[in-house]
Amino acid sequence: MQLNPRIIPCLLLDGEALVKTTQFADPVYVGDPVNVLSIFNSFEVDEIVLLDITAAHRRSPAPDALLAHLAEECFIPLAYGGGLTTVEQIGRILKIGFEKVVLNTLLFDDPGVVRDAVTRFGSQAVVASIDVRGDGSMASVFVRGASHDVGEDPVSWARKAERLGVGEVLLTAVDREGTMSGFDLDLIGAVTAAVSVPVIAHGGAGKRSQLALPLHQSGASAVAAGSLFVFQGTQRAVLINYPARPQIVRLIASDPTT
Repeated sequence: MQLNPRIIPCLLLDGEALVKTTQFADPVYVGDPVNVLSIFNSFEVDEIVLLDITAAHRRSPAPDALLAHLAEECFIPLAYGGGLTTVEQIGRILKIGFEKVVLNTLLFDDPGVVRDAVTRFGSQAVVASIDVRGDGSMASVFVRGASHDVGEDPVSWARKAERLGVGEVLLTAVDREGTMSGFDLDLIGAVTAAVSVPVIAHGGAGKRSQLALPLHQSGASAVAAGSLFVFQGTQRAVLINYPARPQIVRLIASDPTT
């Protein structure tokens, strides 16, 4: 486990609003993206992943003007994913001010573009997003907003992404996304054991104490969460929040498996 693992808010952009989904469905409005990013600016956040669910379905990224405005207002390193299909689009996103791009469906539709992006911009700028439905031997990778089964298991898919040269993997358990029911530690452990690139565990975080589990128990290099950082309480009232650095240090230093 890294000495300073990253704890990453994963935010969902839907048009010009931020929303939170449950199992990639039923989006709930959580705020204006500029306002939300401004709140996160006041916390010691390592980085933010911004996934554009509208762009993912449209297969075209958000307008440059909107993304440039978000990058300008956010002082935290940003990664953007959603609808990217060409090296030129990826280059524009990075030039706008995002540090990384997150690629999902493109790994299935045109892996050559992923390889070209790595060659041109470096592996550190390219994240492979792997969405998984099911568990155990029934686990399968999905693309196009988790609507299309590619017919491969997450371990083999992660290895393919690594061979394309990506710098890290964002691994999402779709069945747990937004449920706050806990991480799929077996899935995370299987993928981290199969690849040498960092794996970001995502999907299911319900308590701050759970953030350390994928790090200690499953070999993840980072954890990402959405609901945990935008909701509070059983009624899921919208409240943008993030642990203070001393709390993160305590959470990570304390092995929850012992």
